Amino acid sequence: MKLLSHLAERSDTLLRWLLIVLMALLLIDVSWQVLTRFILPKPSSFTEELARFLLIWIGLLGSAHAYRHKMHLGIDVFVRTMSSNKALVVSRFVQLITLAFALAVLVYGGSKLVLLAYHLEQKSAAMQINMGLVYLALPISGALFALFALEQMFAIPQSTEELV
Repeated sequence: MKLLSHLAERSDTLLRWLLIVLMALLLIDVSWQVLTRFILPKPSSFTEELARFLLIWIGLLGSAHAYRHKMHLGIDVFVRTMSSNKALVVSRFVQLITLAFALAVLVYGGSKLVLLAYHLEQKSAAMQINMGLVYLALPISGALFALFALEQMFAIPQSTEELV
């Protein structure tokens, strides 16, 4: 339990810094795109595609970060009206469903998509990078979701507020 919590904390710290770097890259990329489009005579050809790929990574990894800190969208009005025992059962059920989705869809399905893109040597149009690198955000975010769901499943809540 303590090891799981420590691993989740370290992963979240790394994730937070990665998200900061990706957001900074997105800001630089979009600024460069605006500069080359409206000020310089020749617009940059790769900036739109890079911005799209960065948004994919930021969206998937950011959602895992939000999930850990319970900043995600959820219907918690029902859980708040339940007794502590019922709220705990509902919370554990939600964590279990999240874990199953993360492992089945994001990790397993995402890994198959990454392997397929590498096998078919699928390249992006402007940057000519293998699309498997872009799709790699799926299994990575899925692994983080699974880790954070396990952490929350085994955490001992102090109050009903911690469950939602």
